[in-house]
Amino acid sequence: MRSDRIIALIVAVALFMENMDSTVIATSLPAIADDIGTNPLALKLALTSYLLSLAIFIPASGWAADRYGARPVFRAAIAVFMIGSIGCAISGSLTDFVIARIVQGMGGAMMTPVGRIIMVRSTPKRELINAMAWVTTPALIGPVVGPPIGGFITTFASWHWIFLINIPIGLAGIVMAARYIPDLRAEQHERFDTVGMALAGLGIAGLAFGLSVLGLNFLPWTVVAGLIAGGAAFTFAYIVHARRIAAPALDLTLLRLPTFRASLVGGFTFRLGIGSMPFLLPLLLQAGFGMTPFQSGLITFGSAVGALTMKMAAATILRRFGFRVILVFNALISAAFLAVCATFTQATPAALMLILLVIGGFFRSLQFTCINTLAYAEVETARVSRATALVSVGQQLSLSAGVAVGALAVHLTILTRGGDPAASLQAADFPPAFLLVAAISAISVLIFARLPHDAGAELANRTPNAVETAPETADPRPT
Repeated sequence: MRSDRIIALIVAVALFMENMDSTVIATSLPAIADDIGTNPLALKLALTSYLLSLAIFIPASGWAADRYGARPVFRAAIAVFMIGSIGCAISGSLTDFVIARIVQGMGGAMMTPVGRIIMVRSTPKRELINAMAWVTTPALIGPVVGPPIGGFITTFASWHWIFLINIPIGLAGIVMAARYIPDLRAEQHERFDTVGMALAGLGIAGLAFGLSVLGLNFLPWTVVAGLIAGGAAFTFAYIVHARRIAAPALDLTLLRLPTFRASLVGGFTFRLGIGSMPFLLPLLLQAGFGMTPFQSGLITFGSAVGALTMKMAAATILRRFGFRVILVFNALISAAFLAVCATFTQATPAALMLILLVIGGFFRSLQFTCINTLAYAEVETARVSRATALVSVGQQLSLSAGVAVGALAVHLTILTRGGDPAASLQAADFPPAFLLVAAISAISVLIFARLPHDAGAELANRTPNAVETAPETADPRPT
């Protein structure tokens, strides 16, 4: 196997570990809470503390990779994540568990963006689509397979193994990284932006945490509003600060690049809708249709199957049609398959739901691969670490906001029909939410349609002649 593919596989496995672990404990909270002597509601702090830790430390990832080398930082991030996993497994109280999750978040905050930095810098541009397909897949599979795996492990073994299984995976990742990943470092070391790190971290944390609990009735609305407003204020303060220094923690000047701007803004909009699916669909199947977590997991797993099949076709599809055509039409197709979930009823055959989720998972995975790859089309090698940090922040915020939008849509549906949001959920509460988030994802078309016809031509391995002559991608602009 070629070295760049091995590197992509190493990064993909590490990201799968991080993505799955962030969702796997959701179905195991009652068992964990009972064992450590607390209640499941209080244990939600473990989820939010992980989210906050991610948000705070992501801005430092690019600088750390440039300063100390991507390989050492990536290996250290895996080690920190493993230490946090062991801490979770041996926790005897809520405080212990929350601290361990914060440590895990520190490792995850470095592992994801630094892994992408390694992949982008070590992979030729013409091979980046295939590599990015490997890395995109864990982000889609993790939230889907996490809940059923967590339920299975908790039911037939012990919740402790949810975290202990990370140890052999992490050790293998560290060994493989030492053997195959080159020691990539920046030639010039920039001064660390401490003030920017603090402002960006507080801003991202406030927005991500506030958006993640919006509509969940987890905190009083005044507290949620304060978190979002505070996060917005710190974010604005960071923007003002970033304009005054040469090397800010998050380089917003990257937004001047058309492809990067489309990837970040269009990707945020697309994920805002799609990101609510791992939250809404299991709730519909379990609370609305009365399925067990394991039963619903077997159905939602269809999205992961679709994502895996996409990996083999992404490069060929992009070479034929190009980024702009795929991003525009595929956004509409993906949104349509998300809207189809609004038609699911208790009488819908499980096989039909599974087939639709497999097909929808293919198109969603293709869209994520295109978005993630296009971000680096015009980014210089020296700025890859900055671009990756900013991309990771955008993804974190969009997924948090997606869950918030989905939860808020369900909440408003219940109020509209005169129901009690505190009562049990019903199947009728979900169709409007699916239609709303699908419409939000479809809006991303307006951003992708503004891309130039030859956007990412080198990444898609399209020759200039093919770009000029292909009828669906012909450029009408005068030369």
